[in-house]
Amino acid sequence: MDEAVPSLSANRARVEGTRGANVAFRGIAKRYGALQALAPTTLDIESGEFFSLIGPSGSGKTTLLGATAGFIPPSEGRIQIDGKDIIGIPPFKRNIGMVFQNYSLFPHMTVAENIGFPLRMRREGRAKIGERVSRMLGMVRLDGLGERRPAELSGGQQQRVALARAAIYDPLLLLMDEPLSALDKNLREEMQDEIKQFQEVLGTTVIYVTHDQGEAAAMSHRIAIMNAGRIEQVGTPKDLYKRPASRFVAGFLGEANIFRVESIEAARAGSVVTTADGLRLAAEGRPLDGQALCVCVRPETIALSRGEASGENIVPGRIEDVTYTAGSIRYRVRTGPATTLTVREPSERGYALPAIGSEVTLCWRASDTLLIADED
Repeated sequence: MDEAVPSLSANRARVEGTRGANVAFRGIAKRYGALQALAPTTLDIESGEFFSLIGPSGSGKTTLLGATAGFIPPSEGRIQIDGKDIIGIPPFKRNIGMVFQNYSLFPHMTVAENIGFPLRMRREGRAKIGERVSRMLGMVRLDGLGERRPAELSGGQQQRVALARAAIYDPLLLLMDEPLSALDKNLREEMQDEIKQFQEVLGTTVIYVTHDQGEAAAMSHRIAIMNAGRIEQVGTPKDLYKRPASRFVAGFLGEANIFRVESIEAARAGSVVTTADGLRLAAEGRPLDGQALCVCVRPETIALSRGEASGENIVPGRIEDVTYTAGSIRYRVRTGPATTLTVREPSERGYALPAIGSEVTLCWRASDTLLIADED
């Protein structure tokens, strides 16, 4: 952490009486003239769920978040919080907390004044504000820093002030828009745990927007992957990674070797596919006739051998590149004139890396050859 103080886990007891809201989107859409920023979208988010929206720029995730907050009026559809339609209700009356990308702290106010600001706007009494601010300072591990200005805090501390301010009035729903993007990698990873613990303590529902797939996977109960104003797939991080519904999802969430299917044959235990690159691979499943397909093989499911290999898929190749990254080794292996596969293995102490140009054999199970829809 950015200072040596106890973790939020010391405050894991859930705030009494606080619970998260159910959020229901029903055909919610946004158009700017001929431009459709968000196609009609229907989605349910459960009480107390940490739900992330991810996708490339322009995918519609920030539009959906802005419509929920009340900053962007939708062109059509409904948004319900605990069954109540909130379309037309001003943002400050929606009982929704918001954490922005740049924190939006008031530089002339102290930490305590920043945290208590939403309660002052609600004309709460001084005693109640003081009690709530004290509670929130403890929850976000900023005891003793209430009289400091934001400029006197580290990036992680400023982020915790923003969290405390958004949650001080016990909102049923917290919206977070790229809240960690301004932090360095190590602090960002530490703050992921902080935010997740904070959410568990409050018991509130969180809708979290990020460009970082790893961040979403580490923090979320479920994720919606968006593209071109539409939701491509919703699921747990594991489901999305192991069972992507489309080429876009497979390529967006983590590393993937993806090849277009040229032909497919039924086999006793699944299918045999021939890719446009000339690979002939065993795969599980028998897709519908006429469906355009590709195959996805995750790099960590491939075993690399310098001797004989066994498995349902065996592909010879030559190493073109070896990269050591934290805890793993990444290989680029050429298997044909126009075909390379990425392989990722955990690093082992004393393991001699194969040299570039080495002849190797790649092997993996048929169950790791994922047949998915090819939308291209």
